[in-house]
Amino acid sequence: MKGTKQIFDSAKNKASSLLKDPVKTKKLLDTAFSRSSSAKNSTFPLFGLGEKVQALVRMIRLYVQKEYVDIPWQTIVAVTAALIYLVAPFDALADFIPLLGFADDAAILSAVLASINQDLERFLAWEKSKCENAEPAIYEEIDTREIGTQK
Repeated sequence: MKGTKQIFDSAKNKASSLLKDPVKTKKLLDTAFSRSSSAKNSTFPLFGLGEKVQALVRMIRLYVQKEYVDIPWQTIVAVTAALIYLVAPFDALADFIPLLGFADDAAILSAVLASINQDLERFLAWEKSKCENAEPAIYEEIDTREIGTQK
């Protein structure tokens, strides 16, 4: 069986090519987001990393959409590789082994988070400023009594 480092290196190679395919990238991001959502709800053993994984998914999604591009390519590849590793059905320790099976996933995610911490913090600050600077939606109430009477 391959070791964690070999499998992660393989995931990095896959990440570089996967990022060139928007459909496959979207599928990976959707799957990782779904798994991290269940982690947030404590049904997935990576509890505690769920919100960080969701931030990573948002960062990659916005990078792919060319909305957030102030990020090194190495960070994009490392994060994508970590997400591939997270969603892969078989990695160094099979995820069906209770608790132990998710230890390598947590280790990989923690290592990537530590190595890209500044990039993630910069992204989160950008995301926060974007939300704070958003203009509130202005709406007008429609009188529903008039809808069927006008021709």
